[in-house]
Amino acid sequence: MGGTLSSAVMDELALAERLIAYDTSKEDGLRAAAEFVKGWLETREVRVTSRDHEGLPVIIADAGPLEGPLVVLHGHLDVVPAFAEQFVPRLEGDRLIGRGAYDMKGALAALVCAVHDASLQDEVRVRLICVPDEESENVENRSTAVIVGEGIDADFAITGEPTDLHIGVQAKGVLALRLEVVGTAAHGSTPWLGDNAILKANDLYRRIETLPFSRQSSDLFDRPSINLARVTGGDAFNKVPDRCLIDVDIRYLPGQDPDQIIEQIERIDDLKIVRKFHRVPAIVSRQDPYVLALRAAVSSVREGEALSIGRDGASDAISFLEAGIPAVEFGPEGGGHHGPNEWVSVSSLKCYRQALAVFIRDLPGYLGKSGAPPKLRAVEG
Repeated sequence: MGGTLSSAVMDELALAERLIAYDTSKEDGLRAAAEFVKGWLETREVRVTSRDHEGLPVIIADAGPLEGPLVVLHGHLDVVPAFAEQFVPRLEGDRLIGRGAYDMKGALAALVCAVHDASLQDEVRVRLICVPDEESENVENRSTAVIVGEGIDADFAITGEPTDLHIGVQAKGVLALRLEVVGTAAHGSTPWLGDNAILKANDLYRRIETLPFSRQSSDLFDRPSINLARVTGGDAFNKVPDRCLIDVDIRYLPGQDPDQIIEQIERIDDLKIVRKFHRVPAIVSRQDPYVLALRAAVSSVREGEALSIGRDGASDAISFLEAGIPAVEFGPEGGGHHGPNEWVSVSSLKCYRQALAVFIRDLPGYLGKSGAPPKLRAVEG
């Protein structure tokens, strides 16, 4: 049974409810939500600034001392589009349901609270980077990559993508392809005289699903992910379409060679790659002292082991890794992200916030008495 939303059972729940209520699949909603986050932090005397990226706001907040190891807490406000009722949060038992609850407004609410918690300690610098475009199709100019590319002295980053309170030390790479399929036009009343490019594209996509790369696995992943994301074809109702474009989203495994994947696809007759985007897999050492400290912190607030896992979806963590900054994905429990009944566990939000607080509190002990982080390669296996 649905429940009535409480005004403030706990800060992270109240914040998550408020954030879900903003339709941040749209620019106006993003601006309003960012202004709310900024105001919430300012009223709690957290140092916070905002900047513009492609007309959208990025919120950056700092807590803790002016010197010392710097941990970045990274989250995004934007969500994929949804129906209006999905922006009305509701409670059903331990589940907070609504668009973005799991991906990742629940986590972001806890991250915002964690920054405030970090303002009460004086050994670890903590910076929140809240971006508006992680879900954007503009994958080549995202704000996280721009900010990291400008230079950031971070020693570790946590992005709050869904992981069910496990630590994501690997994520699949991205190979996004736009493929052109050519057929033969004919009158719509005599389709047997033509070669329907849309039907042909579907057949060729099924062939991609059977290529050798699709059957490989790794220690953390059963297989790559292959999704037919978009089909565009046909220019008249009464004509057999002679051209079709399909967008194929391939999430390939660490250790796989994207050039070999492309080579296998190019061997398929009547298929031409007209556009591609590539992002390498995310890999961080499970023995990194920051990872070990986070693992211990999670184990201290919940039963069971904070297992290192692989994430099927890509995230902005790769921007930090490519800059040599160890980064992991770590978020609360939930399910159904990008679906009609997306939810996050309310009790896990509390555990999530507590784990972040313990991690920041105990981190200096993992870095040695000097507090100086060791020089590690972020892509060590």
